[in-house]
Amino acid sequence: MSLLANFITVLSLICGFASIVFSVEGHFTFASWAIILSVVFDGLDGQVARKNPLPSEFGKELDSLVDVVSFGIAPAILGYIFIYRAFYFWATLALFIYLSCSVMRLAKYNITPKEKLVSYFYGLPTTVSGGVLASFMLIFRKGKGLSPLPQSVPVVFSFMVLLLAFLMVSHVRYLNLDGLKELFAKKTKLTVLSLIILLIFAAFLRKAGVCIFMLFLIYLLFSPFVVKRLNSVS
Repeated sequence: MSLLANFITVLSLICGFASIVFSVEGHFTFASWAIILSVVFDGLDGQVARKNPLPSEFGKELDSLVDVVSFGIAPAILGYIFIYRAFYFWATLALFIYLSCSVMRLAKYNITPKEKLVSYFYGLPTTVSGGVLASFMLIFRKGKGLSPLPQSVPVVFSFMVLLLAFLMVSHVRYLNLDGLKELFAKKTKLTVLSLIILLIFAAFLRKAGVCIFMLFLIYLLFSPFVVKRLNSVS
């Protein structure tokens, strides 16, 4: 199981690297989808790794290093090239702060005792922060023939980057996959199927980016309250 989990982790790395290449080449839609696909692989490798009776320290470190690339560096490069297109000091500083916080978030995760991570994380997961930025850019994707973005977008993006950076290193608790399973209980499979149908329908209407962004946003806003409620019930 550990070999399979590591293979899936490498697939996530491939997606992160592909996103960087696509960003540099100006294929911003592909770059955004590569990050979102990396989110999927990151979730899968965690589930596969949990089935391994002996925890793999190598797998844990590999996963964290890959997450730095896929959800730290790749979204920062994508946002810098697509949103700003030229050097802006404050935007560069905001993205560097985002990258630094994603690295610190992963380092903190690696040293946190697993008994404290039964159903939730401390701090926003880097997968979610990367997914938020990638899906936000899907909403404004223009391909290579770039037309000017609305003037408010660069400012909103910078504030969003800083907010995500703060949440990643905060003590706010967010549900992990085990916590989500506990929340939905026997309706987990039905919920996943419903989400797939919703995404297919949104893609048909050419609103997949908006749909994915809203799903990440719902998790970001409501997950801490759900964690608090589950803990009070238990």
